[in-house]
Amino acid sequence: MDDAAASLDQRFVEALDRLIPGLESNDQKLGLAISGGPDSLALLLLALQAWPGRIAAATVDHGLRPAARTEAEFVASICRKRVIPHEILRPVVPIRGSIQSAARHARYGLLNDWMKENHIHWLATAHHADDQLETMIMRILRGSGVDGMSGIREKRANIIRPLLHFQKSELISYVASHGLDAVNDPSNRDQGYDRVRVRDALEDLEGFDTRLASQSASAISAAREAIEWMVARLAKEHITTTDFGCSLSQTAFPSEIQRRLLLKCLHICDPALSPRGNQIDQTIIAMEKGETVTLGDILCRGGENWRFQPAPKRRNN
Repeated sequence: MDDAAASLDQRFVEALDRLIPGLESNDQKLGLAISGGPDSLALLLLALQAWPGRIAAATVDHGLRPAARTEAEFVASICRKRVIPHEILRPVVPIRGSIQSAARHARYGLLNDWMKENHIHWLATAHHADDQLETMIMRILRGSGVDGMSGIREKRANIIRPLLHFQKSELISYVASHGLDAVNDPSNRDQGYDRVRVRDALEDLEGFDTRLASQSASAISAAREAIEWMVARLAKEHITTTDFGCSLSQTAFPSEIQRRLLLKCLHICDPALSPRGNQIDQTIIAMEKGETVTLGDILCRGGENWRFQPAPKRRNN
């Protein structure tokens, strides 16, 4: 094994230790979402080196491309040779509508069921530093706030992304060093997807360490957690639940905290309500003037105290 591969092995073990403290001393299993591309094959090989006998892999065939079945069987053959438990998962209902969104929803649903059936505690995906940079640029172009600019999270519930501080070029070299030829998914060159256009634009930039994008995302994520911590404390002090809804007794806060407190009040009245950013901003402007506005089905009354309750149902003539 060359020095570069050994370095990646060590960095991967360190990433797992950080994301799942105590994994070495328990018997929990690590599931891997593997597609056959260089990123996920690197994840498979790194996990095998780190935790032999404690990993299992799954490949989702969404049924969207004729070649997907062959690619899934390719991953299955790699796993068989390395004695890694592997399953190919296929959705029962065909994917329709917004393809990327629907495919993602189906993929995580299938993986979650697979984990439950096989008593797998954690799921690792192969998102890496280049993915993080692309995500952050896409979200800048969409006008995202602090939450969006936190980027791809390294850990969320039982899903971990241990490769977020690894560059794609490193992962490609690692797979090649093991004598494997990864799958080339043609959708990765489809200009109909925003991510592909951003990726192509970034290819002209040389000499940048994409791992720094994950460093920036981590800093923003830490700032988001600090804001959420403060909002939780202020909510306990200033939000009062009533028989009809709730009220906010103090509103003179920095705008980001003010917005989050407003959202907490709205969710007390209607947990399913997801207003857009400009709707929230316009509501705050109106309430600061002492006006009453309706957001979704919630009546929002301004003034010294802000009050929220379900709007009266309209009568049918």
